[in-house]
Amino acid sequence: MNMKEIQKEIWQNKLNKGFNTTDVNKEFCLLYGEVAEAYDAYRKKKDDLNEELADIAIYLMGLSEMLGFDLETEILKKVDKNGKRVYKNIDGVNVRVSD
Repeated sequence: MNMKEIQKEIWQNKLNKGFNTTDVNKEFCLLYGEVAEAYDAYRKKKDDLNEELADIAIYLMGLSEMLGFDLETEILKKVDKNGKRVYKNIDGVNVRVSD
């Protein structure tokens, strides 16, 4: 299964279970909550960090579907863009000098 199919499956699960499919602000808040849970799991060395990271991806894919973005395509474009950027280390900090 590819990422596009997973994104559609996540969306269908939201529809099937009656989860939020219209309130974008709520989805951003829920996504933020999942990031906080993942950080807490990392900080406390909990065994469920992997599940928390998966939750982040699920919420992100659901939000992408809600907003009409193909997250797989957007990630690939961004990875390509980032690969072409040039950075210079200035006083221990990487500073982008060109795209």
